[in-house]
Amino acid sequence: MSALRARLSVVLLAVCLLFTSQALTAPERAAAADPGYLMVHFTGEGSTNQQMYLSHSTDGVHWNDLNGGGMVLRSTVGTKGVRDPAFVRSPDGSKYWIIATDLCISCGQDWNGSINNGSRNLVVWESTDLVTWSQPWLLNVAGAIPDGRNAWAPEAIWDPASNDYVLYWATNVPLNGKTKHRIFYSHTSDFRSVSTPQTYIERPGAQEIIDTQIIEMPAGVGNYRYVRASGDGQITLEGSNSILGTWTNLGNLSGIGLTGSMVEGPMWMKFNGTNKWALYLDQYASGGGYMPVLTTDPSNPASYQKQASSSYNMGGTKKRHGWIMNLTAAEESRVLARWPNTPAQRLQSFNFQDRYVRHTNTDVRIDQNVTSEDAKFRRRPGLAGTGTVSFESVNFPGHFLRHSNYDFQLGYNDGSSQFAADATFRQVAGLADSSWSSFQSYNFPDRYLRHYAYELRLDPITTATARGDATFRVTN
Repeated sequence: MSALRARLSVVLLAVCLLFTSQALTAPERAAAADPGYLMVHFTGEGSTNQQMYLSHSTDGVHWNDLNGGGMVLRSTVGTKGVRDPAFVRSPDGSKYWIIATDLCISCGQDWNGSINNGSRNLVVWESTDLVTWSQPWLLNVAGAIPDGRNAWAPEAIWDPASNDYVLYWATNVPLNGKTKHRIFYSHTSDFRSVSTPQTYIERPGAQEIIDTQIIEMPAGVGNYRYVRASGDGQITLEGSNSILGTWTNLGNLSGIGLTGSMVEGPMWMKFNGTNKWALYLDQYASGGGYMPVLTTDPSNPASYQKQASSSYNMGGTKKRHGWIMNLTAAEESRVLARWPNTPAQRLQSFNFQDRYVRHTNTDVRIDQNVTSEDAKFRRRPGLAGTGTVSFESVNFPGHFLRHSNYDFQLGYNDGSSQFAADATFRQVAGLADSSWSSFQSYNFPDRYLRHYAYELRLDPITTATARGDATFRVTN
C-alpha cells in the first residue's frame, strides 16, 4: 500500500506540474526576469492614426512612444486602415502575428457603412523577431457568416485543448433589421486560413457585444483558468476553465463607476513577477484614450481599483484599443534598437535649394517646397555594414530608399542581403560643400546618390555639376 501511495503521489505531482506549466504559456508569460512591456495600438481617426503604433513601458503604467510617436506598420491592403490590433505569440516564442480590424473611419468609410457593409477581412502581419514584419495580408473571417456585415476587434489565444489558436472577433449579423454584433470564433494554425466560423458569445435580445479579450490565469489565482472582459453595454467579466467551454458571469465594473457608456476596448496586462494585473480601458466617451484599473484577482469585480491620473502616464500619443505583450530581455533589446525616437528629417538639394527628396508612387525625386511626410525620412543605422546609414520612410515604415539598376525607388525591406546593401550608404562630407553631406553607395562605392533631371540616381561623380547634384543637407 505504501508503494502504491508513493506511485499515486508521483502521478498527482506530475499532473499538478502539467497544469501549472500549461497555466502560464508563453503568450501570457509575466516572469520576474521579464524586463518590460510592449503595447500595439492605434491613435485615433484618419488614415495616419489608424495604423500600427508601438509604445514601451518598464513598469506597466508609464509609457513611452517608440519611433518618435510615428507609425511602425502601415496597411496597404483592404481599406488601408487598421484598428483594434492584437499581438499573438506562438507558444514556443518563435513566431509573432499582429491581427487587426480592416477599417479606416473618415478616410473613405463612415460608421454606418462600416457597420452595415464593412470589410469581412482582418489584416495580418507576421514576424519571427518582433521587428522585421511581413507585408500585410487579408484574412477573410466573416465572409462565410450568413448576412455577416463586418469583422471587428480580433483576438486570438492558443488553446491546448485543440492544439491551435482560437481566433475570435465581432461581426454584425442584424437582428430584426437592427444592428446586433456577436462574437464569432474559428480555429487557425497560421492566420492564413480558418475553420468555418461559429458563434462564440451572444448576449440576450438586442444587446450587442463587440470587444472581448481573454487572459490566462496562473495556477492558484482565483477559481478559473481563464477570465475574459467584454464590452457589452458594461465591462463584463466572465470565468471558465476552458476557452470554448462554459463561461460564468462574474459581474461588471459599474460598481467602481466604469460603465460601458464610458469605456470600451478592455486590454489585459499582467505585471512581471507578481500576481497583479492591469485592465486597461479606452475612455472612448470622453476621448481620453486608455486608463488602467488594477487588481490582484481578475475574476473578482470588487477587487478592481481605479488609479489617480498622477499614478500613470500614457505617453505623447493617445492610446486606443490594442494589446500588451510582456517582453523577454532579448525581445526588448531588439524592439528598442529597431524603433528609437529618431527624428523625421528631409534631404535638401544643394543646387536646387527649394527642392527636397520625396517619394511618389514608390518613385524618388526632388520636388519644390515639399513639407508632407512623403519628404520625411528617419536615418537608421545602415542595414548593411557598420558606420553607415539607411533612410526609412516616415509614412511608409519598413520602406527604405534603395537603388535598383542605378535608379532609386522606395522599396519594402524584404530582409534580403541584396536589399540591405542597396539601401545602405556612407554619409560623407558634401562633394560640393563640406558643411553639407553626400551619400556613397555601400555596394557600389564608386557611385553616389545624386539627382538628374530631378530624378534620383546612383552615378559616378566626375563633374562640378554632378558634385552639386550629389550634395544634400539633412534638415528638419
